[in-house]
Amino acid sequence: MLNFRNTNILFVLLVVGLITWDLNHGVGWYFYLLLFVVYSLVLFWGSAKVTSNFYIKVLNSAADRLPGGVNTGKQIAISFDDGPSGKFTPGILDVLNAQQVPTVFFCIGKNIAGNEVLLKRIVDEGHIIGNHSYSHHFWFDMYSSGKMTEDLATMNVETLRVTGLKPALFRPPYGVTNPNLAKAIRSGGFTPVGWNIRSMDTVVKEPEKLLANTLAAVKPGAIVLFHDTCEATFLMLPAFIDKVKNMGYEFVRPDKMLNVSPYA
Repeated sequence: MLNFRNTNILFVLLVVGLITWDLNHGVGWYFYLLLFVVYSLVLFWGSAKVTSNFYIKVLNSAADRLPGGVNTGKQIAISFDDGPSGKFTPGILDVLNAQQVPTVFFCIGKNIAGNEVLLKRIVDEGHIIGNHSYSHHFWFDMYSSGKMTEDLATMNVETLRVTGLKPALFRPPYGVTNPNLAKAIRSGGFTPVGWNIRSMDTVVKEPEKLLANTLAAVKPGAIVLFHDTCEATFLMLPAFIDKVKNMGYEFVRPDKMLNVSPYA
């Protein structure tokens, strides 16, 4: 399996081999540059692709909890990032309550202040709160592991203050992982949860297009990424739930699908 450790071992061996060849036969400097570029591209891929499991194992679908990684059951889970949002989260909760669809809200800690009632409502209506960092800062991925650990812990303190619950599920901001974040996740005892269907609702603003694109990607055991900060998601959600149910799927809460504990 391609991961950070195996990649480092492979490229160290390649560098040693290249140096040995260079000392005996001579090679151009551009071979070293090419090796560095390839190594950098592999690291970038591993960081940017949440399903790569490059730095740490991330649960992205029901298949990640099944022998052989194959899922055939017609269950699906949806999830929401970046809230709580006073603008759209209440309406989304209304839809979920009416349709009896449980889910997880991966909340940003700094958004909790002023939205305490909304956070409590999420829990009271049978959904769970996940940790999506406190700051969700643009440069979050450049933080040291210590600063990341502190950031994640601060989010949990805020959630504990309002709900009495300490989230155990964590979703990386922007879906990006790296060695520092992997260390912070392990240090905090979190279970990292990703997705295998990205709705792209932060980009697609037309509800009809968002609905069509997301429906086309539906598959057994999937976890769908939505944002409760997007108007298009709020507008298309009732139709999405209806159509997925008509396709024979059952909506389940992600922690139930993955068989993991939502709180520490």
